[in-house]
Amino acid sequence: MKLMRIGDAGAERAVVRVDDDGYVDVSDLGDRFFAAPEEFREAVDARIAAGRVAPFAGERIGAPIPRPHQIVCIGLNYRDHAAETGQAVPDEPILFTKSPNTLVGPNDDVRQPRGSTKLDWEVELGIVIGRRAGYLEDHDAARAAIAGWVVCNDISERAFQIERGGQWSKGKSAETFNPAGPWLVTPDEVPDVSALGLWLDVNGVRRQTGSTATMVFDPYEIVRYLSQFMVLEPGDLINTGTPPGVAMGLDPSPWLRPGDVMELGIDGLGSQRQTVVAAR
Repeated sequence: MKLMRIGDAGAERAVVRVDDDGYVDVSDLGDRFFAAPEEFREAVDARIAAGRVAPFAGERIGAPIPRPHQIVCIGLNYRDHAAETGQAVPDEPILFTKSPNTLVGPNDDVRQPRGSTKLDWEVELGIVIGRRAGYLEDHDAARAAIAGWVVCNDISERAFQIERGGQWSKGKSAETFNPAGPWLVTPDEVPDVSALGLWLDVNGVRRQTGSTATMVFDPYEIVRYLSQFMVLEPGDLINTGTPPGVAMGLDPSPWLRPGDVMELGIDGLGSQRQTVVAAR
């Protein structure tokens, strides 16, 4: 199943994508996707069988989940990305957070913050949590806590992140810094989440090519690990790290500027396109 939210910003409605042409409206089902997933799926199947499929009509695509309780991120989680930054592969996951209000749609503009000089991109696999989870015992328990997978662009301002001291979050939390979507894909549609290709282009030039196979900590270990330190809530988003090819790892570094266009995607999870716009 592919869960989407379409409509103007702040007025999105939940739908399930049936195919390239149509969708089923599920906006009346509230939070049943998380609270009663089997009941939700049965309702969707019944609506498809009854012919209640509406055509897409060029609506804006929003993030596939509403603003989450939290966005948690994992740093240096690809061996080849750690190598390009000259840093050691971590012994335990590196954690940081992004402000939940960074979440925007997959094709919305990315706004450069005031004072930004080193704006960067990061294509990432996002995990959406499906049930309240704490102290998960193993990977099977972690797997059961996952509602689905989503493409994310973990936009970063490297000068804020690295040169201003303190926590990474200050370089990660500006408005529009977490495009997500176009849809949340449920786990039954992804045979092997540890063998997904990721890619990102800037202005038509391929910058990132990678695979989740080179993750240091796989998605199930990430969820299990995080649950030892915090309670995860339904709808929480976890960004799991990025493969090599970020601007910070290139010489010279082609930092993003207003007018630049990013296109990115993950096998089976869809693609995104954002234009960088100037600070307010």
